[in-house]
Amino acid sequence: MSATIEQAAPHLDEAARERLAGLVAEVQADPARISVLFPAVARRVIRGPTSAGDPDGLRTPRLEDEARMALLVAAAAGMDGATLTRELGELYRFGDADEKRAVLRALALLDVGDAGLPLVADALRTNDVRLVAAALGPYAAAHLDPSAWRQGVLKCLFVGVPLDAVADLDVRTDAELARMVADYGNERVAAGRSVPSDAWRILGRHPEAVAGRFPVPSDTSAREA
Repeated sequence: MSATIEQAAPHLDEAARERLAGLVAEVQADPARISVLFPAVARRVIRGPTSAGDPDGLRTPRLEDEARMALLVAAAAGMDGATLTRELGELYRFGDADEKRAVLRALALLDVGDAGLPLVADALRTNDVRLVAAALGPYAAAHLDPSAWRQGVLKCLFVGVPLDAVADLDVRTDAELARMVADYGNERVAAGRSVPSDAWRILGRHPEAVAGRFPVPSDTSAREA
């Protein structure tokens, strides 16, 4: 397998790599085979978490995600841009949640420009934590405009996706996001509900932006808990 494919699947063991190599050879010979092989990856190659602490693959790709990402990288090498965009759309549209998640995670490895944004937008409209987490990976960090990215972070707080799953969170967090999170926190408090601890990662970075809007504790450890 090429170095790029290796980078897409760093956690596969030797036996899984051998099984994946057979599928990679098929799509290299005929990229259209991706539509048949992509759904079968978990059964034919491997499945399971890459981290015991992240069994649902919210923070990190699962093993079957990595294998599917590698297969997409191999197929993409034999497709023009329009064909690749169409294939990604079909794999996402007709795939189950696990397949959709792998497509979203693969976007950062593929030369698709902004063509993947409709898939990210669709994932962020769902309440499936697997899709929301995958949608806010490195591709979204590089391509989502500030407004859409802020709404995506808020969606994570709404549905319970850990903010550790959001790529470049600390880089892209700004005062406007802090104000939005403060308003969200006030709504939670007014409804008699607790504020997710992850909210303090954002509120604590811009206390000046939320002063008077939400009570940010003076204790740094409390803000960042």
